[in-house]
Amino acid sequence: MNVIEYIPAFLLIFARMSAFFVTMPLFSYRTIPQQHKIGFSFFLSVIVFSSVQPEPVEIGGEFVLLVLKEVIIGLMIGFSAYLMLAAVQIAGSLIDFQTGFAIANIIDPQTGSQSPLIGQFLNVLALLFMLSINAHHLLLDGVFYSYQFIPLRGELFPLGDGSAALLITKAFSAMFLIAFQMSFPVAASLFLVDLALGITARTVPQLNIFVVGLPLKIGVSFVMLILVMGSIFMLIQHVMEMMIETMRNLMQLFAGG
Repeated sequence: MNVIEYIPAFLLIFARMSAFFVTMPLFSYRTIPQQHKIGFSFFLSVIVFSSVQPEPVEIGGEFVLLVLKEVIIGLMIGFSAYLMLAAVQIAGSLIDFQTGFAIANIIDPQTGSQSPLIGQFLNVLALLFMLSINAHHLLLDGVFYSYQFIPLRGELFPLGDGSAALLITKAFSAMFLIAFQMSFPVAASLFLVDLALGITARTVPQLNIFVVGLPLKIGVSFVMLILVMGSIFMLIQHVMEMMIETMRNLMQLFAGG
């Protein structure tokens, strides 16, 4: 076997793997050095190459389009997984808005963007839960078995008839629904606290509501978080299941299934 003939096929595999690690949860964070991401993508590409055993690919005009196709597929698969996990941080943002923590955003070292306090806390819990149930292994299995759905020499840009966009839209709406379900108990209780404080302010004008209200809302939010933490973890588990299901459905659409 002439190894030189298989280098373009390996580069196509490496392009999909590298693009996948740009957008997937946990592995795409800035806290992981770039050298580790590139090295992990390379060695995983070697494993996939030895398992898939692709046919030789010639370098030419079609090769550039194949590289672009692999990059788009890797980005879309990783983004579909990241989209579902973003529901946890959105739920934390809704809780922070009701609690009053929205004005105290912090810099998330993982993504480099501003993140609310409760949202960052729930995001860390979700990542630890993902590691504890080995969901990151399922993510790697997903991109590994993507070559069974979408081969290297398959159709160029298999975006279908809009089904992929419809799937991403449904996943986007499901993400907000899960975020609302996750934040509803705390947000609803804080709404009742705001209602009670409003009534108190009208009946007892001498009482400084701004001094009493903020510590009261923080205390109620913490108590409610402790009470509903079990339900939050059940919803996080549901997020992980939907994340894997969305990746599989997206790959089936790309395969024309």
